[in-house]
Amino acid sequence: MIHPSPAPASSVLGLQGVKRLSRHKRERKNLSRIYSTVLLTPFQPFLPALSQMNQKPRKKAYKGVEDAITDSQALRAFVRIDLSRESAPDATTLLQFRHLLEKHELTKKLFEAINGKLSAAGLMMREGTIADATIIAAPPSVKNEAKARDPEMHQTKKGNQWYFGMKAHIGVDAESGLVHTVVGTAANVGDVTQTAQVLHGDEKTVYLDAGYTGVEKREDLKERDIDWQVAMKRGQLKAVPEDRVLGQLLRKLESVKASIRSKVEHPFHIVKNLFHFRKVRYKGLAKNTAQLHTLFGLANLMIAKRRLLALNGQVAP
Repeated sequence: MIHPSPAPASSVLGLQGVKRLSRHKRERKNLSRIYSTVLLTPFQPFLPALSQMNQKPRKKAYKGVEDAITDSQALRAFVRIDLSRESAPDATTLLQFRHLLEKHELTKKLFEAINGKLSAAGLMMREGTIADATIIAAPPSVKNEAKARDPEMHQTKKGNQWYFGMKAHIGVDAESGLVHTVVGTAANVGDVTQTAQVLHGDEKTVYLDAGYTGVEKREDLKERDIDWQVAMKRGQLKAVPEDRVLGQLLRKLESVKASIRSKVEHPFHIVKNLFHFRKVRYKGLAKNTAQLHTLFGLANLMIAKRRLLALNGQVAP
């Protein structure tokens, strides 16, 4: 399998290069190589390591990544490590690397760098956006050193069930299904309150579910020249008889809206089911939002994989 060459880490970070973030020469080399690697399309050999990074307990997770690189020839080829000349990054280096990413907000820059390359390849349009949010659970137990839940996480009721954790709010390109914006909040924050934050500003049409009803009246959005396509509430739709012409037309219209909005579920599926991020891994919104930027960036590469390979004259596995 042929892999594209990784982009230099310095080009991703701009003025804040990875090599400036560490004093030790060996660590700088390892961090720079790892950071460059994550810009590659996440082919199948990389997924076991990504899955390991999302498992608990954390100390074993980083050790698992180290072992995966050491044991898997395919993974070593992917990250371009030759054990005859250099050793695999150890668990401590991987942990320090994550801390550097969080401290300098580099995962957001990574997410933006990936999207910049996808846009340059013509894979991301900017005329329409689909916005939605998903709840990511947090441990509700108080059996810990602090004897309390995470103060930055909150509970919310969805349907007849209560959830405790955070929300991932995303804005998705309506044409390609690629995520262009990620916002992390506590679970009790309303979806509609984050609408302005998940828009990139150039969209002409925005597709939303019924939870965003009244979005056009919000102070931070009412001046925007946007065609708001908000799903009709289920009760209102049921109130219109199906045997009437109006009822049939409304149901067809809602079906078309739903088919467009369905694209927003694809990145949620990849992050939650393929990357196993159904429960937060760290304490606090900042650390978990930082991880969300990485995961949704990789999800974009998964979604665009076949088109990227087609542009390079390659065949997807």
